Amino acid sequence: MDIGRSVGYVFEDRDWGRKVLIGGVVNLIPIVSLAAIGYTVRTMRNVATSAERPLPDWDDFGGDFIKGLLVAVAGLIYSLPAILVNVVLSVIGAMAQSGRSDEAAGVVGLCVAGLSCLVALYAFVVALWTPAATMNYAATGEFSAFFQFGRIWELISHNLGGYILALLVSAAAAFVAALAGIVLCVIGVAFTSFIAMLVYAYLLGQLLDASG
Repeated sequence: MDIGRSVGYVFEDRDWGRKVLIGGVVNLIPIVSLAAIGYTVRTMRNVATSAERPLPDWDDFGGDFIKGLLVAVAGLIYSLPAILVNVVLSVIGAMAQSGRSDEAAGVVGLCVAGLSCLVALYAFVVALWTPAATMNYAATGEFSAFFQFGRIWELISHNLGGYILALLVSAAAAFVAALAGIVLCVIGVAFTSFIAMLVYAYLLGQLLDASG
């Protein structure tokens, strides 16, 4: 996996300035920013297919928006169990506070603490799982790809070390992008974070290519 080129490839494109400028503006607008996510999905696919110019043109805004929307919907579906458990925990917590028995409140508190730990663990697993699910979607273009668990596990286990490294580098890129954006008067975050998204797309695209 070529980590160095995950940043450099952006600037190798002769139209990188225009593409990043458009991506940053799109990324700045709520809801519309879903198109930026879809654009990274297209970029990921281009990297996986060894396209000479991985950065696509902004010539399919509607398609990019739909792709980004589907990524968001899939993420929401994966998050539903945690959301539902949190709702239940809120209700239980409210009932415990209104009760008069200290013993019952203590038992409820232990249950809430235990379930909270399970929710945190589930959220961690989902955070590790969904990038591979997005890789599978980038490869097939089908929404069902987000839930092809066997294939997704193959993508992760094929090069587990490389996969974890890609996620760590992506997280580091996002952190640096946030700091750089703050230096650029906050609004710059939209542009630097878009570049971080392209780094993420390149790293996962390489893994997708290597997975066959």
